Amino acid sequence: QVQLVESGGGLVQAGGSLRLSCAASGLTFSSYTMGWFRQAPGKEREFVATTDWSGGSRYYADSVKGRFAISRDNAKNTAYLQMNSLKPEDSAVYYCAADHARSYFTIRTLSPREGYWGQGTQVTVSS
Repeated sequence: QVQLVESGGGLVQAGGSLRLSCAASGLTFSSYTMGWFRQAPGKEREFVATTDWSGGSRYYADSVKGRFAISRDNAKNTAYLQMNSLKPEDSAVYYCAADHARSYFTIRTLSPREGYWGQGTQVTVSS
């Protein structure tokens, strides 16, 4: 059974950094496109960053470009999201997702009913 488990969330001051991890099991991790998404209270889930199976191609939401970096280690079956220069508006529950069929570009529209999703990790940025 496929599991994605996020970790690394927490409370940080504005301008600080966090590194989220997404540990995958039950799937051939290197065959899957990975994405990070977030959902703030009262808002729709939005994509944050995506990467292809190799980690060589990446795509970012405009709101995080230049501050966040997605990466993956296929040997460890883990994806990462390095978040720097955090802002209060980055506060949300962050989810990782995996999909076998979508590209690193199209996974950004993945719905919660598609692919595989983790349970989420809370990130809170104080001002």
